[in-house]
Amino acid sequence: MPSTETIKSRLESGKQVNVFSVGAIPSPKLIDLVALVGGYHGIWIDEEHAGLSLPQIELLTLACRSVGLDSYVRLAPLNYAAVMRPMEAGAGGIMAAQIRSAEEARQIVRWAKFPPLGERGLNASNFEGEYATRPLARHVETCNRDRWLSMQIETLEALHEIDQIAALPGVDHLFVGPADLSLALGVPGEFLHPKCLEALRQVSRACEASCKTWGILVRGTDHAATCRDLGCKLFAYGNDLSAIIAGLRTLRGTYADFFDA
Repeated sequence: MPSTETIKSRLESGKQVNVFSVGAIPSPKLIDLVALVGGYHGIWIDEEHAGLSLPQIELLTLACRSVGLDSYVRLAPLNYAAVMRPMEAGAGGIMAAQIRSAEEARQIVRWAKFPPLGERGLNASNFEGEYATRPLARHVETCNRDRWLSMQIETLEALHEIDQIAALPGVDHLFVGPADLSLALGVPGEFLHPKCLEALRQVSRACEASCKTWGILVRGTDHAATCRDLGCKLFAYGNDLSAIIAGLRTLRGTYADFFDA
């Protein structure tokens, strides 16, 4: 099995992270292709919008490990099980969507961490626990240290408490959802609007003050360059659907005379 450099370790060492999102077309073959293209460090598994089952998540994380890619699951943090189970399935961490307050983020940390950092229940009968072969004390220590927790910033409420969210122990990263954030700011789709730029600056300042990293789903090269200039370290460039649509359009453009006949 190829060795996997984790997203968390790359970010902690100041390196850039490139991720690709899989959800609508949850195929291990697609993860194989991402690795074949090269340049990516992890797969964003989108449970929030794709409604993936736990067995599907388990299969996708296994595919990621087989090609040396880390993974995390974007989820709607509705309850303890929703937060904890993707990590037991083999994901390197989670990204909690639609965060609205520091208290919500604090509860997610409690669900994701074992005592004394949180209240997660102990089960080592999975990949994370080396299928019950890892000593329990080491299992707890390793998971509390290595699991990556990202909070998605895409609501006005989260922006208002951005400093408190970034400062929370256990929160490793903030991820900006540009579409929902632009909608919340009253400028849907205008990702470089002054309101959106000021929101990005708020996220950047909060992360810098708390020595945390932040990331974003980029919306074009100008948008990506702006975020990089503001200190962004994790870039999601698209997802399975957008890549396939782009490929189909390119293919049609290559053979435009045949399609227009």
